[in-house]
Amino acid sequence: MPDAITLSQTPTITIRPWIDPVVDEHGYDPRSRYVETFWLGVLGPTATWMVRRLAAGLDQHPQGYEADLVVLAKEMGLGFETGRITPFTRGLHRCVMFGLAHAIPGGLAVRRRVPAVAHRHLKRMPESVRAAHEEWQTRSVTLDELTRAHQLAMAMLDVGDAADTVEHQLLALGVTEVTASEVADNVARLQPRDKIR
Repeated sequence: MPDAITLSQTPTITIRPWIDPVVDEHGYDPRSRYVETFWLGVLGPTATWMVRRLAAGLDQHPQGYEADLVVLAKEMGLGFETGRITPFTRGLHRCVMFGLAHAIPGGLAVRRRVPAVAHRHLKRMPESVRAAHEEWQTRSVTLDELTRAHQLAMAMLDVGDAADTVEHQLLALGVTEVTASEVADNVARLQPRDKIR
């Protein structure tokens, strides 16, 4: 079975969805505030952006697609050369190393949903981030909060906003992070895959 570094020997790889019923049900969208806040420090910026880009590709092509690594690297402001270890290939490797992708023949299976950050990673984070994660995990959300945020989200979609922008817009309107994340996640699950931009 090839690993992510071996895949860097070719400029084009196949991207397929990684089907994991537990994480698919309870995980977080790779473009979510949760990932920005808690996974970024674990993965690093290149791998975080990479998993976001790869998952966005799966939104457009749910069964999988061919990814041109040269183009993807350029879109991320990086370079790619076959057979060389670059920041881009290290990002690919980190996605695999931290369980957000795994090698398949000719490519990668990529998670469309990201699991909660493992305790071993949280232990290495600053106290403020650990405290924010604890609050995120234990904060209760009222039905009124959810209803209001859901109504706002549906209004955003009705006027043509993209489903993947809803969470950030809700935050800008003063909705709490946990509520915005949950509502945006629910809205994204309701949208047909070809409507998510």
